[in-house]
Amino acid sequence: MADGEVRVRFAPSPTGFLHVGGARTALFNWLFARNQGGKFILRIEDTDLERSTEESYQAIIDAMKWLGLDWDEGPIVGGDYGPYAQSERRDLYREWAQRLLQEGKAYYCFCSSEMLTGMREEQKKQGKDPKYDGRCKLLLPDEVGHRIAEGQPHVIRFKMPQEGETVVHDIVRGDVTFNNTQLDDFVIIKSDGYPTYNFAVTVDDALMKISHVIRGEDHLSNTPKQIRLYHELGIEPPRYAHVPLILGEDKTRLSKRHGATSVGQFKTDCYLPEAMVNYLALLGWAYDDKTELFSRDDLVQKFSLERVSSTGAVFDYAKLQWMNAEYMKHRSLDDKVTLVLPHLEAAGLITSPLDDEMMQFIRQLVEVVGERVKVANQIPEHVGFFFTEDVDYDPEAAEKFLKQHYVGPAFKILEERLSALEEFEQATIEPVMRGLVSEMGMKARDLFQPVRVALTGTRQSPGLFEVMVLLGKDKVLARLRRARKEFS
Repeated sequence: MADGEVRVRFAPSPTGFLHVGGARTALFNWLFARNQGGKFILRIEDTDLERSTEESYQAIIDAMKWLGLDWDEGPIVGGDYGPYAQSERRDLYREWAQRLLQEGKAYYCFCSSEMLTGMREEQKKQGKDPKYDGRCKLLLPDEVGHRIAEGQPHVIRFKMPQEGETVVHDIVRGDVTFNNTQLDDFVIIKSDGYPTYNFAVTVDDALMKISHVIRGEDHLSNTPKQIRLYHELGIEPPRYAHVPLILGEDKTRLSKRHGATSVGQFKTDCYLPEAMVNYLALLGWAYDDKTELFSRDDLVQKFSLERVSSTGAVFDYAKLQWMNAEYMKHRSLDDKVTLVLPHLEAAGLITSPLDDEMMQFIRQLVEVVGERVKVANQIPEHVGFFFTEDVDYDPEAAEKFLKQHYVGPAFKILEERLSALEEFEQATIEPVMRGLVSEMGMKARDLFQPVRVALTGTRQSPGLFEVMVLLGKDKVLARLRRARKEFS
């Protein structure tokens, strides 16, 4: 730790999209750093050369920027402890591995993959936990030198203690104890010269003076290996906080079969970044039992690792939609129009460029639809009936509301009275509708619902009078006439 300064990092691998689980981990790190007045570092773990891609790297950067998780050190912004991509730090890992070799804390291993497989199968037959048996640890220095000179493939293994315990002091989970006899001499440098995860992350965290490691609980099993590395290197380990996994509704780890899982997909689906940040913060953390809506500043002020739960957090898509709708309410009308326009065009409802009249119509449309649209890409399903000459009737709605015996006569009278209106607006439409309800001795819904189905094709829509105004007199009369002829 640098003079007591809080320094945390998020270290994704550019081998795919940024999963919401990774984004939640990044957010917790960012919130902790901002709450403590510390530094948030972005580090790219790209030593998996076969799977790492520039496209995935850019997707991570874009997702972090979209969420507003700015980093104090890392790619693009630089810093005093770079480089911030592991592929550029290879010499550092070799240097630290050589140090362990010279101090007798690591050794060269020449065992082939076939030999290792046979070793583990034999151990299983004997009822033992499969692990490396340390046979290359017994090789004499001359033998090691001879094999290396011959160019024999080899790795470097770290010598794990074979007795005692390693205790992980975890902020979220308390003390977690591991029996050292269950841990084998793990590889720190692979045969291609690149470091393994456990070695690279330890060296990087040490050199970057990381004070707290906040990551998913799936990394807990790696922690005793990293702690032993710190011990043999004579460096104080960081403090650890292993946060719960994000689960699907079936309580298994969240995956694509549950729905969208990448930050990029949620962005494409037009979720708002402020809603996404708020929701992710509540997956495994809570300030109290009631508060659900937090501004970014509120989250920074209130966040603490002590309030992080140790139990899995279920990703509730409906809850995220609700939260997004809450944030949509606070967006300006201009913002909402900007958000929905691409989706109206993608659905073929509008074509760019739009003239002033169409833009004004869409502004009115967005105002009328209001809170029914929880996410911007849902707009076509709520307003499609405005852009067609004829609507498709929901069969159940038509059966229930348009086949009533009184609907035909009521519609005929309504057509006559609406046709006579010089101004077709709510102030003139509503009295006509309510007057007809009173004359026919019925309840308002007995007329309003059939009219709604006739105009929109469904039993649910924005306010009926607003819908009628936006459709205009001609469309309203044409749709009432069609429904009367088809169903009465």
